[in-house]
Amino acid sequence: MDKLKELLSLCKCQVSIEVNEHRNCYQSVEDWFDEIWDSEETKKEIDTEVFNKMKQLNTIITIQAYKETPVVFFIIYHYDIDMAIEEMLKILKEDNNDKRAI
Repeated sequence: MDKLKELLSLCKCQVSIEVNEHRNCYQSVEDWFDEIWDSEETKKEIDTEVFNKMKQLNTIITIQAYKETPVVFFIIYHYDIDMAIEEMLKILKEDNNDKRAI
């Protein structure tokens, strides 16, 4: 819970965490990524091991965080919520607001 509180404290705007949204539509991990925006680019940016593990576990954790403004955001896709939060904390602490993170 402390990591989640830290994540929230680093963002002036929205933080959203979604778990297994793809299952609401009875989709596989691959099918879900095929339907989201810029999916080919997104797939290329996700570590191959992470993507394969997401497929194996049929699990997608999505964290989207707006650090400074409601315009620039960072997004993480992972299979493990704790690891995803850790990744997002690293990104937010880098103070690098000019790119989207995957």
